[in-house]
Amino acid sequence: MSGLNDFLSQASSLLWGWPMIILLLGTHVYLTFVLRFPQRWIFKAVKLSFHRDPGATGDVSQFASLATALAATIGTGNIIGVATAIALGGPGAVLWCWLTGVFGISTKYAEGLLAIKYRVKTANGRMLGGPMYALERGLGWKWLAVLFALFTAIASFGIGNTVQANAIATVAHESYGVAPVISGAFICLLTAAVILGGVKSIARVCSILVPFMALFYVLGCIYILFVNSSFLWPALKLILSSAFSPQAAGGGFVGTTVMMAARYGIARGLFSNESGMGSAPIVAAAAQTRNPVRQALVSSSGTFWDTVVICAMTGLVIVSSVLAYPDISFENGAVLTKMAFSKIPVVGQPLLTLGLLTFAFSTILGWCYYGERAVEYLRGRRWVILYRVLYILAVFIGSVVNLNVVWNLADCMNALMAIPNLVSLLALSGVLVHETRKYLWRDRLEREM
Repeated sequence: MSGLNDFLSQASSLLWGWPMIILLLGTHVYLTFVLRFPQRWIFKAVKLSFHRDPGATGDVSQFASLATALAATIGTGNIIGVATAIALGGPGAVLWCWLTGVFGISTKYAEGLLAIKYRVKTANGRMLGGPMYALERGLGWKWLAVLFALFTAIASFGIGNTVQANAIATVAHESYGVAPVISGAFICLLTAAVILGGVKSIARVCSILVPFMALFYVLGCIYILFVNSSFLWPALKLILSSAFSPQAAGGGFVGTTVMMAARYGIARGLFSNESGMGSAPIVAAAAQTRNPVRQALVSSSGTFWDTVVICAMTGLVIVSSVLAYPDISFENGAVLTKMAFSKIPVVGQPLLTLGLLTFAFSTILGWCYYGERAVEYLRGRRWVILYRVLYILAVFIGSVVNLNVVWNLADCMNALMAIPNLVSLLALSGVLVHETRKYLWRDRLEREM
């Protein structure tokens, strides 16, 4: 296992080197310009996400689709992932993570548009879509579509399952002394109760969990930032200077290179908001919407909430807390976050625990849907039940085993998913411009397809 972990660690470093950073950020920036800055429509996008689209074709409402996508993206990446990026890449990683989110809004917009444009309707009326359908139907690249679906199915057991289950079991054990075997069995039962009901059941639970968990977590962050208010400006300056300077960060932080800050910030940014990975458009394809651009806007708001708001607040909380409290030791990401939230009297630790538990569980639910659709694309509907059984078993396994190997595997799968998806976005950029001109630039958002 040690040899496998070393191999995956090296593979992750290779996959997340400069070529991936250039491809990912390059796609974000390119789509931002060719689509005339979809970020300027973000408040329109937020407004659309709370409105139903009467009479539109789809399986779930636009809000339910967004909530399911957010459930899969707002997870340990927002709490532990950001802290891990800071621990490994220094405070400057926060800026790279945030920039990935800002420019990633355009990519998430493009993914949502293609998901609706190339989705298919099954014989029983279900909507199926995502990068594999865009690759096959839009470009005729079936082989690349198969690779994307395969990477997605594998990734669902890592980033979306065992990693999250392990986080829940670890938090439950450290905070309340619950044995991992017990928490693992409990999570299995909860997961089974939800996912066996299909996309509508998953969407219904996520529509309740996501607003609840996000609100309480953001309120906790706001409180810490208020307490650390005198350290906010020094924290911001440190983040900005560390993002472009190879000098030692100071204030309890280790010195890092610009490459380390960019690599870990961008990698954890993608891990958090998944813009460019191609996972979120799988559920976006199930949305009830009258045209591709309406859902594209709704999808883009997910990256805004996930990274531009929540990840940015997490980063500021951690950096300002390290500057404010000399007793906060600079260790791994989980320790950094835990010590920052411990500064909230009485409710700090329970708030962080509740956030981790709900974030991680909702991610398990959202990624199950992604994996199901990938398996259905590869092998057909009859294999979905087997996938669900294996997925539930993986929840238990993830709760009780060490996951160093799985974390590195998750990073590798993230990159391998992103590559074919980014290729499809670039190759179909002409379609993206055409559809955006047709509905958005000409102010025809109410128009049917």
